[in-house]
Amino acid sequence: MEWVFELKDIKKVAKEFWKYVGEGTVFAFYGPMGIGKTTFIHSLCDEKNVKSIVSSPTFSIINEYEYELDGIRKKLYHLDLYRLRDEEEARQAGVEDALYSGNICLVEWPERAEDLFPDDTVRVTIELINEETRRLQTKVN
Repeated sequence: MEWVFELKDIKKVAKEFWKYVGEGTVFAFYGPMGIGKTTFIHSLCDEKNVKSIVSSPTFSIINEYEYELDGIRKKLYHLDLYRLRDEEEARQAGVEDALYSGNICLVEWPERAEDLFPDDTVRVTIELINEETRRLQTKVN
């Protein structure tokens, strides 16, 4: 699936994204620095009604949020692997535990620990069209 959108429409795309991906739990976001990965993930968290402040986990590596689905509290993890050197460092940081927890995981810079990801990971690429427009491409297995 592909969406081409202006930043003002990001919430609409986030809503459509969740409908498209269905029951997926691990999402790997690819794109250069400053492309809007964190901004899009923030919109995805808004669509899940995450109540806490959503911020980039650049230094903490993993942020844990809660949301409710059908009256049941669920966890959602936002990971940023940018500062990690390799897969071993990712394991030590608890990345593998989050990825295989069964909870939603939204991961920036997955290329830092590519081999740790489950086979059914949904890969998402964000590209720059111009200053206000992005292309988001994903394929659900």
